[in-house]
Amino acid sequence: MTPHPPPYGAHPPPAFDPYGYPRPRATNGMAVASLVCAFVFAPLGIIFGHISLSQIKRTGEEGHGLAVAGLVISYLITVGTVIVLAAVVLFTIAVARHLEDESRYQPGITAAPSIPDMGLPAFDPPPNLGANCAYPKTTEPASKPTKPPRSGRVPTDPDEVSASMSTNRGDIGIQLDNDKAPCTVNSFASLAQQGYFDDTTCHRLTTDPQLGVLQCGDPTGTGTGGPGYRFGNEYPTNQYRLADPALKTPVMYPRGTLAMANKGSGTNGSQFFLVYADSMLPPTYTAFGTIDATGLATLDKIAAAGVAGVGTDGKPAMTVTIESIRLD
Repeated sequence: MTPHPPPYGAHPPPAFDPYGYPRPRATNGMAVASLVCAFVFAPLGIIFGHISLSQIKRTGEEGHGLAVAGLVISYLITVGTVIVLAAVVLFTIAVARHLEDESRYQPGITAAPSIPDMGLPAFDPPPNLGANCAYPKTTEPASKPTKPPRSGRVPTDPDEVSASMSTNRGDIGIQLDNDKAPCTVNSFASLAQQGYFDDTTCHRLTTDPQLGVLQCGDPTGTGTGGPGYRFGNEYPTNQYRLADPALKTPVMYPRGTLAMANKGSGTNGSQFFLVYADSMLPPTYTAFGTIDATGLATLDKIAAAGVAGVGTDGKPAMTVTIESIRLD
């Protein structure tokens, strides 16, 4: 006897559970791992996120949203971390450079001139004093045939170098401060030994109450000549930060100072001036020596004759010719 079929036909295939709902798909484990790692170690979250998306596409598992969320968060955190680290590195470099500048240009708390006479600041040797003397060429040719001095490291010993300046008005003895301005002394000594200053005239005398100087060192006698090279400032400029407003505030260069003339920072050449009376100038003129008593007596005689013509600044009324400058 043939059995009867079920009342409603054959049983459906077992694709549904007993309650009639489809079975849920499994969630991809890498997607979960990606989201978790996004907050723990973002680069690993990126790796797991890409792996999970690949697996989900192949298997049809759940977790696409988790994988995408893990990737987005991981990328954001990774990029943010890189930006923060770059900012920290740049900040550290900036601070290091600032501290280096402080060390080089601001020994101590400040390099303000001493009180009450507002004189030159106390000398605190920069760490790189004389380590890299440079004498690059200028666009203007040398006013008299000469060779630049040796570049690079120059000795700061001995502390002083004696020299004598013979003029038609008398001798001027000078002591060059090799321990304070070695690059400047190196240039001055080189020019003197080459006879660069021989038979040149001092082209400018100033007899102002605030400025008493005799300026020399230009073979042309016009105030525009030079050796065909230039070099940087030393003491007292190197006692200040480069951006220190005090560099624009006049200080007293005392009577007996030997200093370089310039047209701005780093434009030193061959012109120099001899201070015969306390003079107020910004600390941007390298003081590299002192004048002895005999030399000051000679300068007083020249200053007493005054300036040629009218005024307190111009050619000396008493012509001054440097016959020679010799190192002792």
